[in-house]
Amino acid sequence: MDDVSLVTVVLLVVAGFAAGWIDAVVGGGGLVQLPSLMVAFPGAAPVQLLATNKLASICGTSTSSVTLIRRVRPDMRTAIPLALLAFAGSLLGALIASQIPRSAFNPIILFVLVAVGAYTLARPGLGEVTQLKWDGRRHYAIAGLTGFSIGLYDGALGPGTGSFFVFALVGLLGYGFLEASAKAKLANFATNLASLVIFVPQGAVLWGIGLAMGAANLVGGYVGARTAVAKGAGFIRVVFVVVVSAFILRIGYDVVNQLVG
Repeated sequence: MDDVSLVTVVLLVVAGFAAGWIDAVVGGGGLVQLPSLMVAFPGAAPVQLLATNKLASICGTSTSSVTLIRRVRPDMRTAIPLALLAFAGSLLGALIASQIPRSAFNPIILFVLVAVGAYTLARPGLGEVTQLKWDGRRHYAIAGLTGFSIGLYDGALGPGTGSFFVFALVGLLGYGFLEASAKAKLANFATNLASLVIFVPQGAVLWGIGLAMGAANLVGGYVGARTAVAKGAGFIRVVFVVVVSAFILRIGYDVVNQLVG
């Protein structure tokens, strides 16, 4: 990995900034970052790409989660168990990440993105305001199960995790997009941390690239979090639909090439 060109590093840093901004607004920054790493390092093992993506991502999610929590002040009684169980799920997912073949990445991600995008478009009022569907223990149990399930996915694969957290909190639990985004950032920070707990001792992280992208991701996360607070739920919904649609096209193209190749 030492022979990477300066142009490649610059492009990866730009991807890191864009991923941080997208992640802070609506989640899914990994859908920018991970493909860029796959292109830059075609010979790398999937676990190296996942680990480096996590290192870069945690820089942005740490900044955006603090910014959104301070400004949105979400209900931490839901956010904390969501994050803790997401951490546990991500630990388990990271342990099995090395068993997942690279060829399985895109088809799985594409299927989930199509389902998420279709549901969001079919519900135009989704996420405008918080209207919780459950209360009490059932609410916390569903939040915890959501955190563990998405955390498991994040540890094993990763791309789109922030968007999936936002979607689950909005579509399943009934939060508005802005509050969902704040909770999603805390949970996503927890899943990134859990993955690194597994990946770092394995020596899977490409530290130079990961830290360079992480610095850019941090700046993007800060800018994105402030943008999300200033623009509100309507803006977040639009960005969510645009991001999901763009990645459906991008990943769909890769899947078609994979099938015909």
